[in-house]
Amino acid sequence: MEENIGTPPQALFDAMDEHIGERVANGVFLDGGGLYGTEDAVNFVVRNGEISRVDGPYAEVKEVVGGWSILQYDSLEEAVADQEKFAELHAKYWPEVTVITTVRQISTGPEESGD
Repeated sequence: MEENIGTPPQALFDAMDEHIGERVANGVFLDGGGLYGTEDAVNFVVRNGEISRVDGPYAEVKEVVGGWSILQYDSLEEAVADQEKFAELHAKYWPEVTVITTVRQISTGPEESGD
C-alpha cells in the first residue's frame, strides 16, 4: 500500500475484524498482523558478498507492505477467491487508496525434482 496515507477508516477495521474472525473460526487464518511504516525500518543489503545496513525512511519507496497474514486453503482457487473478498473490503471501505494484495505459497524447503 502507499506510505503515509493515514489511518484506515473505522468501517474498514470493523469489516476486517469480521472477515478475519470468520477465517479464524473456520481454521483458515493461522497468523497475521499490521506493520508500521518504513521510518523505523532497518534493511541489510547483501551485494557482491558485502553486507551493508540501510536504515529508513526510504525516499525512493512509494509502496510498502502494510500487513501480512498466513492462511491455509485446500486449493489455490480458494485462496484467490478469498483474497478477492479481502480486496473488495478495501475497495468498499477505503476506496481512495491503492492497496495491492498478493497470494504467495510458503516454501517448506527445497523441492525434489519431479515434484
